[in-house]
Amino acid sequence: MNLLLNYFFERPQQSVSDVVVTRRRSRRRQRPVRTGRILLVLLLVVAAVSASGWYGYSYLDDRAAGIKQEDLITATVCVGPFDHIVIEQGEIESSSNIEVICEVEARGGSGTPILWVIDEGTRVSKGDKLVELDASQLEVTLKDNRIQVITAESALASANALLEQATIARQEYLEGVYKTEEKAIQSEIAIAEQELRKAQLALESSERLVAKGLVKSLQLDADRYSVANASNQLESAKGRLTVLQELTRKKMLVQFDSDINAAKADVAAKQSSFEEERQELLDVQEQIANCVIYAPADGVVVHANRYSRRGGDSEFVVEAGATVRERQAIIRLPDPTRMQVKCKVNESRITLIEPGMPARIAIDAIVGMELRGVVVKVNRYAEPGSWYSSSIKEYAVWIEIIDPPDNIRTGMTAEAQIFVEQLDDAIQIPIQGLYEHGGEMYSLVQKGPQTFETRKVKVDATNDAMASITDGVEEDESIVLNLRSHLSLLDLPELDQVDNSDMRDISERMRNETGDGENSLRTDLEASIANADPSMVEKMESRIRSDGNPDGSSGAALGGMPNPAAIAGLSMDLYDTDSDGMISTTEIDAIDDPNRRDSMSAADTNGDGNVSRAELIEAIRKRTGNASGGPGGRGGGERS
Repeated sequence: MNLLLNYFFERPQQSVSDVVVTRRRSRRRQRPVRTGRILLVLLLVVAAVSASGWYGYSYLDDRAAGIKQEDLITATVCVGPFDHIVIEQGEIESSSNIEVICEVEARGGSGTPILWVIDEGTRVSKGDKLVELDASQLEVTLKDNRIQVITAESALASANALLEQATIARQEYLEGVYKTEEKAIQSEIAIAEQELRKAQLALESSERLVAKGLVKSLQLDADRYSVANASNQLESAKGRLTVLQELTRKKMLVQFDSDINAAKADVAAKQSSFEEERQELLDVQEQIANCVIYAPADGVVVHANRYSRRGGDSEFVVEAGATVRERQAIIRLPDPTRMQVKCKVNESRITLIEPGMPARIAIDAIVGMELRGVVVKVNRYAEPGSWYSSSIKEYAVWIEIIDPPDNIRTGMTAEAQIFVEQLDDAIQIPIQGLYEHGGEMYSLVQKGPQTFETRKVKVDATNDAMASITDGVEEDESIVLNLRSHLSLLDLPELDQVDNSDMRDISERMRNETGDGENSLRTDLEASIANADPSMVEKMESRIRSDGNPDGSSGAALGGMPNPAAIAGLSMDLYDTDSDGMISTTEIDAIDDPNRRDSMSAADTNGDGNVSRAELIEAIRKRTGNASGGPGGRGGGERS
C-alpha cells in the first residue's frame, strides 16, 4: 500500500481558472504580513488544536511561507460512486475441459511414438479419430503372449488329468483293492477256523483212543501239533485283517489324499499361470486398441502442448513423431459454451476476493469486447513458483464468463476487473493524497493560501486511482497530492519507540543459564578462600600466578576465570590435607559444603575412591565448557 501511494505522482494540470486563482494567491503572498496578525493566527491554531484534541495540525509559519502555489498539486475531495476494483491479467480456458490422455503403457521405453494426430482447431464430433499411436512393438508382444497362453493351457490340462488320476486311484483302492484283500483274509480266517475245529476234534478222538490203549501216544502228540498249527494260522489271518483295516487302509488313504492335494495345488498353479498369460494377452489386445484414440465428445481440438516455466522452447509439442508417456494429456476438447478466466492474484490482495464477486473482463485480442463474469473459486494454496520468480506468492482465482461469445478461444489473454465493493456515495480522494506514517494514513488539507492542516484519515478501500475515506476529510476540501515534495508541511506525531526489552531479557536469561557452571565455580572459590587461613590464601594466589595465563590476567583469582589447571591446583591445596597428591574419600567426606562434596565425588571417574589432579582438571573442563583447557577458558583471556 505504501509503495502504491508513494509511486503515483503527476504534474499539475491547471485550467484557466486555476491560473487566475494562483496569480491572486501569489499577489496575496507578496503583501506584507504583520507580526501581530501572525501571532494571532498562531494563537488561534494552538487554541483550536487544544480544543479538538489531536485531530489535525493547522499552521501558518515559515515552512508554509516559502511554498509557491504553482508548486502544489491539489485536488478537491469529492463525493460520488466508488468502485473498489482489483485488476489482474489472466488466461481464458474452458471450465468444462475434456482431456484425451494416452492410455498405452510404456513397455521398456520412454513412451509411445505418435504416428498421426488431427490438426489443432478442428471441430470434431463424438467418435471421430483424433490420434494414432505406434502399435508395432505391442503386436510383437501379442504374438509371444499367444504362444505363452497356449503353453499355459496345455500345462493346465496335464495338471487336471493328474488330479483326476489321483482321485480315481483313491476310489480304486477303497472300492477294489482294499475290499479284495479284506475278503481274501476273511476267507483265510474261515478256513483256519475250520481247520482248527477239525484238529480239535481229531485231538479229542486221539485222547479217547489213547485212554483205551488203541492208539499210541505219538498220534496224540501229532494231533496236538495240528491244533496248535491251526490256531496259529487263524491268529495270523486275524492279525493281517486287523492291520489291513486299521493301518494299511489309513496309510494308503493318506498317500492317495496327498497325491490328490498335490495335484490340486499343481492345477491351481497352472490355472493361475494360465489366467495371468490370458490376462496379459487381453491387456496387450486392449493396448493395441488404445493406440487409436477417438473423440469422447464434441468439441474443438486443442493440442496439449507443454511449455517450460523458465521460458524458451516448449517441453512437449503434440505432433507426428513425438513420444507420449502413459497418462499424459495429448488433446483437450474444451466446451466453448462454458468458458472462464484464470488469474493469479498477489498475496496482498487475495484476502479481498471472495466467490460470488462480479467482474468485468476485457479480451486483449478483440478490441472493444467487454464480458461479464463472476468469481467462482479462490484457491487456498499459492501457485508454485520458479527459480527466477520473487518470494511474493500468488493465488489462482477462477472467473466464470457469463454468456461467452463464439469468437473467444482458450489461451487468449484477458484483463479481469474484480469488483470487491461498490459504494453509491463515498467521500474519495486521489491515492496520491495519502501518506503513511506509523501505520496510520494522513492527508494534508489546504485551508488557505498559506494555511495547511494535517489530518489523520481512515481509508475504507482503494482502487488504481482513488481512495474511499470514511473519516478525516470532508467534501469540497482541498488536499495536497505531491506530498513527497512538501513533507515539511506535514505535522506528524512522534512515533513511540518500540519496546524491545523482552528481547534483552531473553538474552540475559540465556547468558545466565550458560554461565551457571562458571559462576558456581567462582562462588566455590570465593567461599573457600574466605574460610582459609592467610598462608593458604597466599599459597593459592602463588599457584594461580604460576598456573594462570602467561600475561598474568588470571592471577586476579576473583576478577577473572583461571584455567582448569589453576582451579584444580587450588582445590588440591584446599582439600588434599595429607599432601599425597590425591583427594581421598576421607578428605572428600570432610568437605562441609554438600554440593562441593558431591562435585568432588563425581570427579572420581575411574572409581578408585581417590580424585587425582588429572580427574579434577577434566571435571572442571566439563563444568565450565572449557574443552581446550587453554589459558583463560573459551576466549583465551579473562572472562566476565
